Order: sequence, then structure tokens, then C-alpha cells
Amino acid sequence: MPRRSVASEDNDPLTLAIAPPPNETPVERERRLAEEKKAKEISDSIDEEINAQRLAEKKEDSVKVLLLGKTTTLKNFQLINSPKAFKAERASWRAVVQLNVARSIRIIIDAITRAQQASSSSPSSPVAQGSSDDTSIPDTENEFPTLTAEHLKLKMRLSPLLQVEESLWRRLSPSSAVEFEASHLASITNVPHSTRPKEVYVQSSMAWKSTFSRLLSTSTRDSVESDTGIDFDDPKDPGVILNNCAEDMIKLWHDPTIRELLNASGIRLEDTPGFFLDDLERITALRYVPSDDDILKARLKTMGVSEHRFVLKTGNLVSRDWRVFDVGGARSLRAAWAPFFEFINAIIFLAPLSCFDQSLIEDPSVNRLEDSILLWRSIVSNQLLQKTELILFLNKCDILKAKLESGIQFSKWVISYSDRPNTFEGTSKYMKKKFGTIHKNNSPTPRTFYCHFTSVTDIQSTFQILENVKDFIVRKSLADSHML
Repeated sequence: MPRRSVASEDNDPLTLAIAPPPNETPVERERRLAEEKKAKEISDSIDEEINAQRLAEKKEDSVKVLLLGKTTTLKNFQLINSPKAFKAERASWRAVVQLNVARSIRIIIDAITRAQQASSSSPSSPVAQGSSDDTSIPDTENEFPTLTAEHLKLKMRLSPLLQVEESLWRRLSPSSAVEFEASHLASITNVPHSTRPKEVYVQSSMAWKSTFSRLLSTSTRDSVESDTGIDFDDPKDPGVILNNCAEDMIKLWHDPTIRELLNASGIRLEDTPGFFLDDLERITALRYVPSDDDILKARLKTMGVSEHRFVLKTGNLVSRDWRVFDVGGARSLRAAWAPFFEFINAIIFLAPLSCFDQSLIEDPSVNRLEDSILLWRSIVSNQLLQKTELILFLNKCDILKAKLESGIQFSKWVISYSDRPNTFEGTSKYMKKKFGTIHKNNSPTPRTFYCHFTSVTDIQSTFQILENVKDFIVRKSLADSHML
């Protein structure tokens, strides 16, 4: 092999970067070498600390659980085991609920705007301005209903809520933290991305919950309630605008024509996380404080991995430290899961059954339920997880029931379901069997199939399920370490 010339080494960028300064004096050289030695000692110290932390984590006698899917499950964990944290965070969750309400109204306003645009491009089908013309506006496969001047006035009067949403976005997350939402695989997916609803998200590493409490902690006004940390007399409180718009929001949501418009657009707000339009009178009250149920229902998308620690006691067993890792289920986040597989005791995998008629955010051609099935197969068959207990939560059963009762056909989206009854009992039993078969056929070693049906709104049932899961995980962990 030919030797490299001295010239080529001298021209190497790295060599040039670390080379001593030209014409370096002995004193300068001594100082430089001392600084380099000190920097190396600091670097070696950091490396030793990282390695020690890794070894400590492997030896640590704590229960480690990985949540794949839904942050609501983590909120249930917190409610059960850290109820004081919920009380301390109510000011922040109040803002999230307000954001959810403003976002829902914005989605309706966007639907009205699209109907207006369709009207302007179809002269034969104008939006009625108080007329009795019943001509409808076609929208791909569906038709928009006729809107009146009163609908357009409502839209104009509710426009301040768009500023409310934007203001809350900026306080909760960076301005760039916006994503497209999952859409129904119906005519709504024909709407261009630029006009489809967007959703705000926060990085899990961000202390977003402290954003409002930090602002409130500096307030000296008597209107700040000590129990909740909410300043009800704050002139910038979004609750003031929500309260002023309450009557119009209620009128808009309960208007039959608007409901027809949403249906024609393929939008079912009542099936989405963070839906509060049926509780507007309570939530828009000036002194509204979110309940535990409101916090569980509130929707704020998180990105990245967050770790939560608890000290939990199970039955008459000794208290154990728990480390719960909440990771997002989005495709872009799945690469971050692998580092946790080596030392995890259990995985709680959440598959939303109600999403059978929805598509992925990242790929609108992929059905969300089918994606959950494929992901479940990859988790079950992973060699690193062959000794890890997998607990399946078939989630959002209440929303699934509502969809089926509204007439949406499960078999239209899940072709293999064929002509079986379009009932919750039939569809849930079918999906449990499907996930169970994958578990049996793809596990590297035989293991028990644990499956639970969970709902967004059935708090007591979810509470009992989590208590049982907690008991099972602790006992399994103790058995594995020969302490039980």
C-alpha cells in the first residue's frame, strides 16, 4: 500500500484543526497542554458517570414499564398514585381543555369555509343568504347542506377563538410544533393537506406544565386561588373570550345544518380525543376548574420519550419504585423504543379499536388499526422482548360502540370481518382473537396472552384494570428476582 505523503497529512482538515498555533511560545504551549489535560479529565469523568449510571440502571431494583400508545394511560397512573400532582397541574390542564374547545370550533369554522369555497366555484349552487333555495353544494362523493346568513354570522362572531387557539399554542409549544391530524379514510382525505386541520404538540422533554404555574406564581393578585393556582381575573385569561362566545358556540354545535355539514365532510368530532363540545356551558364558566375526568379526556399531543417515577405499594407487598416510560406511537418515534427493550419488565401496548376507519398521519394510505396490528406483530416477535410481559389494551371501546351504533360498518374497513354482526360484542371479540392469534404464532417462546378492553370515559373500569396490571407486574418482577 503506498504511503501517504506528508503534504496530504498536512492538508487534512482534522490535523489542521488540532495542530498547535504557529509560532507558539513555550509558555503558550505549556498553557495549551494544561487546558487540553483538564478538558480530557472532564470528558473522562463524564464518560465514567454515564457508564456508572447505565450499570446502576441495570442493577436497580425497580419495576420498569414501557407504554406504547396513549398518554391517557399514564394520566390514569398518575391519578391513581400521585393525585396531588393532578391538583397542582390544574391551571395547565385548564389551558389544554380551552385549547381543545377552540380547536374543535376552528374545525367547524374550516368546514364552513370549505362549503363557502365550494359555493363560489359552483355558481349553480350558491350558499343561501337567507333564501329558501335548497340547492346543495357537491363535495366529491358527498354534498354540503345549504348554509344560511345566520351560519355565516356565527362564523364571524366566533372568529376571536382562532386567536385564542393561536395564543394557547404559542404558550404551550414552539410555533413549529404543528402536525396534520389523522383523517377518516372517506371523502375528507380528498381535502388538500394545506386545508386539513392541524394539531399542536409539545416535546416530552419540555416542562410545558410549568408554563402556566410559573406565570401564576409571580402574580400577587388576590384573585389567584391557592387550591388551583388559577388567576380568574387575569385580563389575558382565554376563559373570558370563551365565556363571551359560549352562547354562539352552543348554538353552532347544536345546529342541525352544521351537524349535517360535518357529516358530509367526514368529520366526527365526538369521536376525537379532547372533545368537550357537549360540556360547553360548564367549561366556559368564568371560574371553571377542570375535573379529574376533564384532565383524562384533555388532548395534548406529546413527542419524544418521557419518564415518570412512582413509589407504588401492591397489596401487602413492600413498596417498589416504578419507572414508567411513555413513548409516542407515531412512526417517526418508533426508532426511540429500542434502547428500552433490554431492561424493561413489561410493555403495555395500546391498540385503539375505534380507529378502524381512520388513516395514519404519516401515510394516509395506511389504516390505523391495520398499522396497530402490524406493530403488535413486530413487538411480539422481537427476540429482545421474549422474556418481557406484553399486556394488550384494546382501547377506545366507548368510541367504537358509538361509531357502530351510528351505522358505520366495521366490515367496510376490516374486510376479513365479512358479514358478521356490526356490534361491539362481535367486533371486539373478533379483534381480541386476531391479536391473540398473532401473539401465539409469533412469540419466540410460549407466554400468556393478557388482554383488556379499555374506554376513554369509563374511569372506574380503567382504574381497576390498572390496579390488576400493577399487581401482576410487581408479582412477576419479584418472582423473576426469586423474591416471591
